[in-house]
Amino acid sequence: MGEDGNGALRVDFDRSLRLEFHGVKVTSDAGLLAYRELDEVFRLTETAGRLLADPRRGKNTQHTMTALLRQAVYGRLAGYEDTNDAERLRLDPALRYVVGGRAKTHLAASTSQMSRAETAMLTAGANPEVLRTLPGLWSERVTPPATMKALVLDMDSSESPTHGSQEGSAYNGHFGCTCYHPLFCFNQFGDLLSARLREGNVHSAHDWKELLGPIAGRYRGLRLRKIFRADAAFAKPEVYAYLESEGFLYAIRLPANEVLEREIAHLLRRPVGRPKVFYHSFRYRAESWDRARRAVAKVEWHAGELFPRVGFVVTNLRWRAKRVVKFYNKRGTAEGWIKEGKHAIRWTRLSCHEFQENEVRLQLFALAYNLGNFLRRVALPGEVKHWSLTTLREKLIKIGAKVVHHARRAVFQMAEVAVPRRLFAAILERIGRLRPAPETG
Repeated sequence: MGEDGNGALRVDFDRSLRLEFHGVKVTSDAGLLAYRELDEVFRLTETAGRLLADPRRGKNTQHTMTALLRQAVYGRLAGYEDTNDAERLRLDPALRYVVGGRAKTHLAASTSQMSRAETAMLTAGANPEVLRTLPGLWSERVTPPATMKALVLDMDSSESPTHGSQEGSAYNGHFGCTCYHPLFCFNQFGDLLSARLREGNVHSAHDWKELLGPIAGRYRGLRLRKIFRADAAFAKPEVYAYLESEGFLYAIRLPANEVLEREIAHLLRRPVGRPKVFYHSFRYRAESWDRARRAVAKVEWHAGELFPRVGFVVTNLRWRAKRVVKFYNKRGTAEGWIKEGKHAIRWTRLSCHEFQENEVRLQLFALAYNLGNFLRRVALPGEVKHWSLTTLREKLIKIGAKVVHHARRAVFQMAEVAVPRRLFAAILERIGRLRPAPETG
């Protein structure tokens, strides 16, 4: 490989090829413009920027809080999870147009500016608490609670492996690693309503009320069915009592014990012929409970297995036992959403030393995840509705484009390798339908 006088590179396998680099004229993330259009329709980052306080007192600020937030969120959405990437991304034309303001005509924020924004500005005053509310607020702007007939909440925890002596990290025996142990709550659309970073060695249900309380408060008094699902870690009497007081229906897995197994003893005798599935509903009261509640059991006998698979769910739903179990099993979709957050958004990349700084970064990842999920569920045509966030990043966001500037406009000449013009136009058309009708005087 050689280089000629004008800076172009050549390769030996085909000497007719010339490789030229135009960093400020070419982008590999032109698909971010579709997400920015959706953002503009619902005023997501604009609203967030107004709610966050800017602790800077100088008059020579180059980028507004809204611009810095956009760069942090869109960068993560495109797969750039580290502020070190900002040194190169500040030149990228797609990111500069997405961020807007001064970045459009000059450059986006540098690595040092983004680091200060995430470790000093967003951790100051009430900003951390505001950030915790933004995922739920964004979800409500896309799907107003008044338009919903039901709210289904799935709560679950996960691990974010840590490296080095990060504040709050600890060994977790369940996950078998040193980590943080964040808690998440999703709605039935896959929107992340709230996330909370926790120390690595806390119980899976630790801080459940701090996470659930603000969500329940926002939906309190509305005429809609509210249902909560969670695994056995949340099988606690205080959880049941709180949900009942807030008018929630619930389906929570119960750990097996001898009393529960005695209730289904008649189903534990090996049946003739397999596979067989049996359901049973009964009243059950643990010693720590203030009263008896409904328990539902599922007993599965499979060919080649000596013992049955048994599962219990505590619930106040009045559905048939089979329907209760089927509904509970759908909480597995929340585990899939957490995996998308890990692999597509990479929200496990929490590399700061201070715990609060990592909490802020988790919230920025949560906003990036939600922005990605919003476009998937409200703007994708049916033919690509099944695309995961990873596929969307690789095919839609990573559209290459050459940027040509004219006197009054800029033209993005988009590649049509994975997403043709027809599909991109359909996405923009669907986003356009969501724009509120202009007010008439």
